[in-house]
Amino acid sequence: MNASSETATASTGRDENAEFLQALGEHRNFLRFTTRDLTDEQAGQRTTVSELCLGGLIKHVTSVERGWVGFIEKGPSAMPDFTELTEADYQKWADGFRMLPGETLAGVLDAYAEVAARTDALVASLPDLGVSHPLPKAPWFQADASWSARRVLMHIIAETAQHAGHADIIREALDGQKTMG
Repeated sequence: MNASSETATASTGRDENAEFLQALGEHRNFLRFTTRDLTDEQAGQRTTVSELCLGGLIKHVTSVERGWVGFIEKGPSAMPDFTELTEADYQKWADGFRMLPGETLAGVLDAYAEVAARTDALVASLPDLGVSHPLPKAPWFQADASWSARRVLMHIIAETAQHAGHADIIREALDGQKTMG
């Protein structure tokens, strides 16, 4: 490979990184936008039979993104062994979907912004999204499977987009406001 080919490959890789970050950023904005002009009480309010609330959805997406970015950096050691979760672990997971006493919407949004900035910096610095790690132990993952940084980013984008849709429904049920339309 000559110097111009190496430069083109690096440029293409950086372009890919930027495209992933742009897509993720758009879905993050949709999710955050659902909380505009809300009080802490409204951000914690359930509007459907589901346990979901707007603040809880943002907490969950923050946690998911934090965990998967740790995976890109450190591999499966950054995540728990999902086959050995305790009742306390399950309760902590459930609490990640709710606004708990003392939590504020501003605090939840700040935590999300911090995780987003960390993700963006990491992804922008990666020379190759093809680097992969074995997945952590979990009943929902195929044994001995690996995910690349690219696959992890697709998962984070899908998770964010899915929950932005949930958030839009919750917000519309709360006060009639929508993300779009």
